[in-house]
Amino acid sequence: MAAETSPRWDRRMQQRLARAEEAALGELYDRFASTVHSLAHRVLEDDAAADEVTREVFAHAWQHPEEFAPDRGTLRSWLAGLASERAVARLRAGGLAPESRVRRAATAARADFIVTSMPAPLRDALDSAYRLRRSYRQTARDLNVTEDEARRRLRLGLQLLSSAGTDPGGAR
Repeated sequence: MAAETSPRWDRRMQQRLARAEEAALGELYDRFASTVHSLAHRVLEDDAAADEVTREVFAHAWQHPEEFAPDRGTLRSWLAGLASERAVARLRAGGLAPESRVRRAATAARADFIVTSMPAPLRDALDSAYRLRRSYRQTARDLNVTEDEARRRLRLGLQLLSSAGTDPGGAR
């Protein structure tokens, strides 16, 4: 999972990209390429196509850093959104997938975007409970928080995921 960034880091990175600092693109890629690639792969189920989407997303970020709006979310969530949109569009354009698969992929992409965009404490709680199959008590111990706090984080994370119209167990 990509490391968390601060709003200040996001703004500085956007400024560096706008100045065409190649080192900034490398740093952005190192930090978020695995997130972008995994989102694209989840939708496309094809490594080569996910690689292409990943290249497209970072090329877009390089060419259009002004499109990132810090007041609307994090740089990470912007990149995740680009990856989701491009992967679903590629699946649709390929014409090989039945519409039901496209709808499932779009739902999965929305869920991944939501999980990627949510605050780390909520994401970590969902990861513990659903990917690692831990109870809320075990999740509380894993995260070193109270059981009430673990339940709160899980509830909030699930509420966010419900807006994607997906099963939380399949969201990660």
